[in-house]
Formats: sequence, C-alpha cells, structure tokens
Amino acid sequence: MTHAFARLLLLTVTLVATGCAQIPTGELSEAATNPPAPAAPPESVVEQPAIIAEVPPPQPAPAVEKVAPRDMWERIRAGFAMRPMDSDLVRDWEIRYSAKPEYFARMVDRGSHYLFHIVEEIERRKMPAEIALLPMIESAYNPQAYSKAHASGLWQFIPSTGRIFGLRQNWWYDGRRDVIAATSAALDYLEKLYGMFGDWELALASYNWGEGAVSRAIARNQAKGLPGDYASLTMPAETRNYLPKLIAVKNIIADPARFGVQLASVPNEPYFEVVTLKEHIDVKLAARFAEMPVDEFRFLNPAHNKRVIKSYAAETIVLPRNKVALFHANLQNHDKPLVSWQAHTLKRGEKPEKVAAKYGISLSELKEVNGINGKTRLRPGQPLLVPVKEGMTPNLPDLPATPVTLTRAYKAARTTHARGGKRAKHATRAAIKRQPAKRAKVAIKPPVRKGKPPVVASQSRR
Repeated sequence: MTHAFARLLLLTVTLVATGCAQIPTGELSEAATNPPAPAAPPESVVEQPAIIAEVPPPQPAPAVEKVAPRDMWERIRAGFAMRPMDSDLVRDWEIRYSAKPEYFARMVDRGSHYLFHIVEEIERRKMPAEIALLPMIESAYNPQAYSKAHASGLWQFIPSTGRIFGLRQNWWYDGRRDVIAATSAALDYLEKLYGMFGDWELALASYNWGEGAVSRAIARNQAKGLPGDYASLTMPAETRNYLPKLIAVKNIIADPARFGVQLASVPNEPYFEVVTLKEHIDVKLAARFAEMPVDEFRFLNPAHNKRVIKSYAAETIVLPRNKVALFHANLQNHDKPLVSWQAHTLKRGEKPEKVAAKYGISLSELKEVNGINGKTRLRPGQPLLVPVKEGMTPNLPDLPATPVTLTRAYKAARTTHARGGKRAKHATRAAIKRQPAKRAKVAIKPPVRKGKPPVVASQSRR
C-alpha cells in the first residue's frame, strides 16, 4: 500500500511538471516548420566589423571679419618691415625731429593729402611701409620742393632720371611734381634698385646716391675682403645720414608718445579724386569751379607750371573728393572762354617792354607772371606767358621744358666722384658742405634751429 502510494505520487508530480514546460502552440508550429540552421563549423565563422558611430567632420571656425584701421598711422605701423637700426645717427635724428614739433606737424599735415594714395600703391607692390615716409626725408612732403641739383617734387627726381621713368616734362607741365605720376615712378625705381641689390638699405642708399656709386662702393669693399652691406660702405655724409633719418622718423611714428610728439590723426580714406580734363583751362578758373583757394588747388596740382593747364586730350588734375561734383557742375554751367593766357615766343631783339605793350599789360606784371628778375637772361626763341586778346584763339603750342644747368659745385662733385678714389669722396663731401642750407625751395619753411637743421629736400644724386 505504501509502495503503491509512492508510485502514484511520483506519477502525479511528473504530469504537473510536464504541463508547466509546454511551448505555446504558435511558437511550437513555427519551430517545427523552420528548424534552426545547424551551426557553422568554427573555421567558417566570418568576423563582422564593429559598427562605429559616424562622427561629422570638424567645421571650420567662422571667418572673423578683418576690421580696416581707422587711422593711416595704424595702417603704416602694421606694414613696417625693415630691419631696426640702433646707431648714434638714428638717435641724433630722433632728437632733431622731435625737438621741432611744429616742423614735424607741418610735414604730417602736408603728407595727410597724399598718404592714402601712396600707402595703397606700396601695399599693392608688397613693399615695406617705411617707404611711405621717404618723402618726409626727401621733400618734407612738399610737392613743390626744389633742390640745387634741380631735383623736384615729393620724390625729388632730377630731370634726366624723371624722363627715364616716364615723367613727362615740358614748358607747361612737370611730371616730377605730379603726385600720382611721380609716386608710380619712384616706386618703380625703388623696386628696380631692390632687384639689383636684394636689400632695402642698399636700395635706399642708391636712391639717394645712385646705383652706380653704390655698386662701385660694394666692389671696393669686396676687393679688400670687407662686407658689402650698407653699414660697411664708405659713402658721402648725406647718404650716410639718409637711412638713419628715415629710421628716426619711423621710430617717432611707431611710438610718438615716447618722443613727446603729438601725431595728428590721418583718416584711412582717400583725400583726393582724379578728374580728367578734355579742354585747356586757366588754373585760377579751375580753382574757382572747385570752390577752393588757388593756393590749395596749386598745392594739389603743382605739376602744372603755368597759369594755364594745357590739356593733351586727357590731362588730369586732382581735387578733394567733396569738390569733384561742384567742379563738374560749375564747368558745365560756364559759357565763357576757359583760357585767358597763352604763349608768346621772343623774337631776336624783342624787349620785354615791347611784349608787355603788345598784349596790354604792365612790364611789372609780365615779369611777375614769367618769373623774370634781374638775373634772368632772355634769349630769342624763349616763350613768355601773355594774356589772350579778346576774341582770339589762344596760342598754346607744345613747348619743351626750360633747360636746367647744374650748380658748378654739384657738377664738379658728381663728375669727380664718378671717377672714384679718395679725392672723389672728399670732393663730394666738400660740395655738400658748401651748400647745406639752400638745397630746397619750399613753400612752407621749417623752423630754423642752431646747429644742423633737418634737411628739407635732399641734394639728390639721381
């Protein structure tokens, strides 16, 4: 009985366990119809690559808009590229320039008319910004500066070098004083010199002294086994001081407060605009059309030597930007002759008194208009500016530039120096010392100081 009960209990437990382990009908049917695939042998297992989340490529940082400098001095400082120069001469010229704040301020004021244009050209050619300060050394930024060597304009070209670099010169017009044309020519020349020497210091020395003189000085040093750099060359006193002057001005511009100089702000924007003239016009009338003083008009357009701007089909002048529209409007509304002066060529035996009477002006006015003084020698064939008679067509012929004669001291020094040697060096320096203070005629004279004043315009060797 006990044994039978035990068997019955075991059977009951087995049935209950079997019922609990049954699979649902649907799952069982699917398993029966789709039996699991046999496992692949170990050697046939293919390893699947791990799935890596795709990371987007890094995005470039948003471009930061470069803000243009508001002031020309800030723009110029950013372009300084020449080597520093620490010498007694540099320090001496720093003292001289900073000791004359009024003189320095006049240079800055004159330069403010032209700086934007010059810096634009320098940056376009990828030249050092120090070059924009060179007219301070050459002409004190006076476009009317004129030296004993007949160097003229902001960049102080002598007639022959000006012609080589395309500066047209005739009786009516002198391209050496045309700020736009002369700036282009000067930068062309400096680029040529840099290409010859591969060094801006030697290029600048050549601009003052002449590339031939610098080349010979380098050759002399090399023959002696000496270096051929700027500091090692034997050169005239003016050229020796030339680069230190420029570096001194650069240092003052870089940190005016250090030198106690108040540097007037110059806006980083064009001051003038170029206007093309298709007709001859009196300078005085052109100034009136622009509603500006004649002196200011001449300061911006010093290349036009006479009282008439002779138009060669497309002559140009420059005007302050705010005067251009006024000029065109007044010109369009003008219905009278544009020219009241013309040229008269002296005949053999013709006296100024006779010319003055012929054109109805006084002898004093004739002399004043033509710059005739007691030292002037009038020759047959020489042109004079005279009034146009009413109802007559003005006589404005193409006339060559007035020939110039080099000063005796300068010509002797330049000729002797070309031959080389110690005598040449001493002759050149002696000529410079004989005429240090009269090397430039400027419209606005710098203050006079005891000792050696800053040179207004260099006695160019170009």
